[in-house]
Amino acid sequence: MDKILKIGIVLVAIVVIASLAVFAGGLLNTISAGTFTPVSLGSNTTVYYFYGQGCPHCQAIEPFMDNLTQKYPDVTILKLEVWYNQTNQQIDQELNAQAGLSSPPGVPEVIIGKTVLVGQQEIPDKLEGYVQAIEKKKQSVTQ
Repeated sequence: MDKILKIGIVLVAIVVIASLAVFAGGLLNTISAGTFTPVSLGSNTTVYYFYGQGCPHCQAIEPFMDNLTQKYPDVTILKLEVWYNQTNQQIDQELNAQAGLSSPPGVPEVIIGKTVLVGQQEIPDKLEGYVQAIEKKKQSVTQ
């Protein structure tokens, strides 16, 4: 009986790990040949939010980002830690390059399309306006 239980646990673990790998690979569309291609999440607007673990400026805008997620459920906010995660650093670098910047400007940082917003003042002041404009444009296209 213990052998069957162990085999079952191993099989469940394999399925979970495989599912996470497929999800992560699909979500990030991987970084291949040094090029990150933002993944399309259906008709959702995607906001890339880069932060540093322990950054007080990032912590200061967390309530704003959480509120934005609740206020605009059709907006996908990908929260990516860049101080300790090299993959997220590469994604940040690639998205900034696509937006015309030579390097990431620091955290907190938000990228929406080719627009880069930085800091605990600029992000709350401008991000919601950009989201509203994109959502309004999407609505006019679907009507």
